[in-house]
Parts: sequence; C-alpha cells; structure tokens
Amino acid sequence: MNLFIRPDGTAQCLYTEDINLGQLGALDIRRASHVEPEKNGNWVADLRPVGGPVMTGFPSRSAALDAEAEWLNREMTQRNVTSEETTAFT
Repeated sequence: MNLFIRPDGTAQCLYTEDINLGQLGALDIRRASHVEPEKNGNWVADLRPVGGPVMTGFPSRSAALDAEAEWLNREMTQRNVTSEETTAFT
C-alpha cells in the first residue's frame, strides 16, 4: 500500500484492508472508478470519477483491477493531490 501524506496532514491511498486505516483518524472513502464487464466478455476500468480515462479490453476482472490500481497509484505519485480530492480511493 502506498500512503501519501500531504503537507496539511491528510493522507490519500488506494484503499485496501492491509492496515486498519481507521486507526489513523477519520476516513473519507470514495469510489475512484468502476470495473465492469463488457458485452464482448472483456472488462473495462472507468476512472472518470477521478478525472481519469476509460480503459477497455481487459481479458479478466483481475487484469482490469490491476490496471486500475496501477493508474491510481501512478497518478497519486506524479501529482500533488489537492485537499478537494478524495482522501482514500476505493
């Protein structure tokens, strides 16, 4: 798990149950994307809820989830996330 701490003391991460995030303080958990099946049997990761792309053509749900997590972690690493954005991505 990558946990990003901002200068104002708030944190942001891709939610997992690796650690009990509630022990860090109050949580604001929001959906970052939607991973859904396509009619052709492939899977799509729609990251528009956080201003991201729609990634299609994954052969399995787990492949779409992996791509989703990679994109979210890369975005959180590459930019200084503002306090208006989510505290924890789920």
